[in-house]
Amino acid sequence: MEKKRCTAIVLAAGRGSRMKSDVAKQYMLLQDKPVIWYALHAIEESAIIDDCILVAGTEVSDIEYMHDEIVTRYGFRKVDTIVAGGRERYDSVYHALQVIADDDMAVPNRDGYIFIHDGVRPFLTEEILRRCYEAVEKHHACVAGMPVKDTIKIADSEEYAAKTPDRALLWQIQTPQVFDTPLIISSYDKLMQEKENLVREGFAITDDAMTVERFTGCKVKLVQGSYENIKITTPEDMQIAEALLKAQGSY
Repeated sequence: MEKKRCTAIVLAAGRGSRMKSDVAKQYMLLQDKPVIWYALHAIEESAIIDDCILVAGTEVSDIEYMHDEIVTRYGFRKVDTIVAGGRERYDSVYHALQVIADDDMAVPNRDGYIFIHDGVRPFLTEEILRRCYEAVEKHHACVAGMPVKDTIKIADSEEYAAKTPDRALLWQIQTPQVFDTPLIISSYDKLMQEKENLVREGFAITDDAMTVERFTGCKVKLVQGSYENIKITTPEDMQIAEALLKAQGSY
């Protein structure tokens, strides 16, 4: 079967308040390269991904910096478009999906696959991308993740342990999250139509799979990612990432 076109949406619009730094976490240096470099490098070298939409911060200066200091400086040729992010993660994803829906790319992706990835997950690999591609071919929607190692407690409003779910059924969700192009565009269109109602209900959309789960009948397949596929959120995560890169000796 001929490979379908694959577009990556890389989210790098966050400010990283939990990092306690004046520098946004995607631009912090990890072994002399910005954190965002690692995800974009994996995409650039991938045989799976054909092109990329990069989501920067909300200001014009954010887009200019991303273009000049990341894309141009490091020669990332697969980056087709850089768009401004939004207030919430789902707003940022929607802005990128509009580029695809409007065929506003060098090569349209009308019936391929969309890989949505956090730009602050630097340990994306070709193996993860391959497993996700094979899963989305069969199931139309999939997310990378790993079974949890720890016992999880559900707390009540006063922070007492209220329930202990079966650990064998729990996965820690990662990215990429991968979908048929029409499926994810349609899901986000419906999300935007219902956004105000969801906010009033207190329903938080924290990943793309939740959008597909809520607005379509498509089940989302869980695909093995990697325990090393960490998201850099706190200073401790930077220390872990440094250690992982040193152990790998890759860069």
